[in-house]
Amino acid sequence: MDERASGRRTGAARASMADVAARAGVSKGTVSHVLNHPERVAPETRERVERAIRELSFIPHGMARSLAVGTSPAVGLVLSDVANSLFREIARGVETVVDERQAFVLLTNTYTDLAKERRYLAMFESMQTLGTIVAINNDRHFRSLVEHHRGERPLVFVDFHGDGVDRCSVHANNVEGGALAARHLVDIGRRRLAVVAAPRELQPVDERLEGFEDALAGTGASIVARAEVDGVRRSDGWLVGQEWRSRIEAGEIDGIFAMADLVAAGLAQALTAGSSLRIPEDVALIGYDDNQEAWDSPTPLTTVRQPGAAMGEEAATMLFEEAEDPRHRHRAVGMAPSLVVRASTVGA
Repeated sequence: MDERASGRRTGAARASMADVAARAGVSKGTVSHVLNHPERVAPETRERVERAIRELSFIPHGMARSLAVGTSPAVGLVLSDVANSLFREIARGVETVVDERQAFVLLTNTYTDLAKERRYLAMFESMQTLGTIVAINNDRHFRSLVEHHRGERPLVFVDFHGDGVDRCSVHANNVEGGALAARHLVDIGRRRLAVVAAPRELQPVDERLEGFEDALAGTGASIVARAEVDGVRRSDGWLVGQEWRSRIEAGEIDGIFAMADLVAAGLAQALTAGSSLRIPEDVALIGYDDNQEAWDSPTPLTTVRQPGAAMGEEAATMLFEEAEDPRHRHRAVGMAPSLVVRASTVGA
């Protein structure tokens, strides 16, 4: 009996996508669309393909490979805070690549809690996922996770760069991002500058400040005020704005760089609430990330944009490369940020 006609396959003759296409009377491209984008296929055609898949016991290549080596066709994604649109963009980029490989994403949220990061990494390893992508922001977390990683599956870091030896990582060039912010404030004539930053143990913050300070050299501008906040919440920016309002009114500060858009949005709110202060006429304000707080703020924020989706795509690509190639070599990839100019520095 013809094996394809009967719908029975031996272990040595696993059904292929071409077999499914021939059985359903369609192209391999149509079969791929049914598997990945069924909404693009006419209902009758989709039903024929799905029937052929059932009759032939067809397993997509990516899933078959995972089952053969004892892994789940999933990628673990450990993010710091899904409420932050940067991490949503990273997740979108990861999902784009993972979906192309006919796998899926398992998402967790840690709020930068190291214990949670370690617990979720261990969970994904025990689930035999294809690997794990983790967003972190400081070297202590990096070293701890590398130490606790069993090494059986790939571990890739995003929004952080290691030395390119222990594990793969992808990040935005934060030094260049800080320099972009400084050069913009100088270019619009601001000279008495203030910076708001989270603790410098956070790698992205430390590098942004380094780039900002270095870019001011020889410009005639200087940093006249600094504030360190515990987090990157709107309320943190509000408190700093309350503290600095009188200094801005006195003309002591004419430009502010906040290391995150959430903080910048809180600053803007504090400076203008019940006050005659104007942004940017009295003080120019620039944030970082280009998240929803930047474009939804009553005064849209000039900001430094991180390429979140591209970072996610690169992290997922690295993970699959390592999973599929035993000769894979770890590397750290940096991506260029960009300046997005809005009303908070140049007016409406």
